[in-house]
Amino acid sequence: MKTIEIDDDLYHFIASQTQEIGESASDILRRLLLQPTTQSSEPAKVEEKAVEAIKPEKAVVGSVFDVLSQQDLSAEHSVVGRFLFILSALARAHKKDFAKVLEIKGRNRLYFGRSEHELQEAGSSTNPKPIPNTDFWVITNSNTTRKKMMLTEVAGTLGYNSTDVEKIRDLL
Repeated sequence: MKTIEIDDDLYHFIASQTQEIGESASDILRRLLLQPTTQSSEPAKVEEKAVEAIKPEKAVVGSVFDVLSQQDLSAEHSVVGRFLFILSALARAHKKDFAKVLEIKGRNRLYFGRSEHELQEAGSSTNPKPIPNTDFWVITNSNTTRKKMMLTEVAGTLGYNSTDVEKIRDLL
């Protein structure tokens, strides 16, 4: 398997073409670029105009499932890594509403904040980490069950139905 670098907007477009959870980027690209009758592994000839047609200028994202790649998620070997990756995907999918996570709190502690300092001030031994590609921080010293509960609350706050909330929670 080879690794390639692509622009964020193209990545979001590819992710938005996902038809089922767990579908890899390779599967999506094969479906989009190969002719349906092609049996070989040779890609179909695609005109430059066709490539331009599938390259959006700005990705329109409405669901974490549009940006969350099972392949990328499986590359995260730790629970904390997967937790941060899922939160980052939720933030990408809900840029305008993600700040609502700041309202999610435990009985005696803050879970989310705008800075490491804010979370450290709110409790001891919080081990705050930045949520990748955002201006938000999250505590990470809680157990896996608590992290799943936090994901459940985030997904619910962002408007996911109960079935999707469970799917998001179970990604951890």
